Amino acid sequence: MKEFVISEAKAETAVLVGLITPQQNEAKTKEYLDELEFLADTAGAVVVKRFTQRVNGPSQVTYVGSGKLQEIKQYIKQEEDMEREIGMVIFDDELSAKQIRNIEKELQVKILDRTSLILDIFAMRAQTAEAKTQVELAQHRYMLPRLQRLWTHLERQGGGSGSGGGKGSVGLRGPGETQLEMDRRIILHRITLLKQRLTEIDQQKTTQRKNRGRLIRVALVGYTNVGKSTMMNLLTKSDVFAENKLFATLDTTVRKMAIDNLPFLLADTVGFIRKLPTDLVDSFKSTLDEVREADLLVHVVDISHPDFEDQIKVVEKTLSELGCAETPMMMVFNKIDAYTWVEKEEDDLTPMTKENISLEELKRTWMAKMNDDCLFISAREKQNIDELRQVLYNKVRALHVQKYPYNDFLYQIEEEN
Repeated sequence: MKEFVISEAKAETAVLVGLITPQQNEAKTKEYLDELEFLADTAGAVVVKRFTQRVNGPSQVTYVGSGKLQEIKQYIKQEEDMEREIGMVIFDDELSAKQIRNIEKELQVKILDRTSLILDIFAMRAQTAEAKTQVELAQHRYMLPRLQRLWTHLERQGGGSGSGGGKGSVGLRGPGETQLEMDRRIILHRITLLKQRLTEIDQQKTTQRKNRGRLIRVALVGYTNVGKSTMMNLLTKSDVFAENKLFATLDTTVRKMAIDNLPFLLADTVGFIRKLPTDLVDSFKSTLDEVREADLLVHVVDISHPDFEDQIKVVEKTLSELGCAETPMMMVFNKIDAYTWVEKEEDDLTPMTKENISLEELKRTWMAKMNDDCLFISAREKQNIDELRQVLYNKVRALHVQKYPYNDFLYQIEEEN
C-alpha cells in the first residue's frame, strides 16, 4: 500500500484557499493564510496565489462555493496555458474525504489541507525513532477516514456487466469495498503496532526521567518559531538544531545545566500552532510528558510577531488541555531586537494599537500584569541573558527548597565551601 507522504511536493507551486466567516473576520483569515504560507514554505512549496471567500461556513461538498471553485479552476488553467503549472491547492482547514474527492475531481491537481501539510513537515523533521513513530501514527490516523478517495479509480473502470449501470454498478463496487476493507485492516493493525511501540518508548523514557535524580525540571514552551532552541543553546551551551522555520524542533531535548552550583534540567519542547491537528497532539503525548512533569514552565514569546498575543492564547489553551494550567510559569519575551513600532503624532487621535506601542510601554504593561514573572530578552543578540539566568536561579532555588529541603541544605554546605 502506498505510504502517506506528501514531501514529494517540494519546490512545487501552490495556491492557498481560506474562508472569511462570522467567526473569522478578514484580518484573522489573512493572519491564518500568512501562517499557512510559512508552513508551505517550510515544506518546500512556493505560494503564488491566495483565494478567499466570504461565507457563513465551509461547504460540506467542496469547502468553498461552486463559483469560487470555478474561479480557482480557471486560474489554474490560465497558468497552465502560460506553462506555469500549479502543483497543489492548499486549504486552511481540515478537509473531509468527500470534500477532497470533489475538489480533486474539479481541479485535477493535488489537494492538501492544513493538517496534511503539518503532517508532511513533521515527517520531514522527525529524526529519532520516537518522533518518526509518532508522526507515522498521526499519518495513519489521518488517513483512515479518508481511505475511500484512494479507490475512486474504480468508478472509472468499465466493461463487462458493470458498464450497463444498475445491477452492474453494484457488482462493480465489490472489489473496491474488498480492497478498502483490506486497507482499513492493514492500517488499523499498523496503528496498534505503533501504539505498542510508543508505549514501550514511553516506559523507557519514564525510567530515564526517574533516574535523573532529585533535580528541578524546567521546560521551554511556546508557539513554533519563537526562539526556544536558540535560547536553549545559549543557556546550556549545547547545539540543539535551530532554524527560522516552523517546527524546527520535534524531539524533546533535555540538558542538565547549573547556575551558581544549582543544577537543574532544562527541556526544549515541540512548538505549538493554531489549528494543531488533534491526531498530532494525541500522537505526541509522550513527548509532551516533559511539559506535564515540569516543575516550572518558561513560556517563550516572539514579541516581534504582530500576532504574539494570539499566539500566547493558543499556547495557554494547549497547556490547559495538557493539564498544566496550575504549573508555575514565567513568560520570556524574546526577539526584542526585532521589535518595530510606529510612533504616533501628538495630534493623532486614533486608538493605540500593537503597531504604535513602544517596547517600553509593552514592558510596563506586561510587567504590571505579571509582576516578576516576565522578562524581555534577545537570545540571538544575547541581550538581558544575565538577568534571565538570575531569575531562573531564584525560581529554581525556591522550587528546590520546597520540593527537596534536605538537598537544599547540602547545596548550602557546598556553596559555603
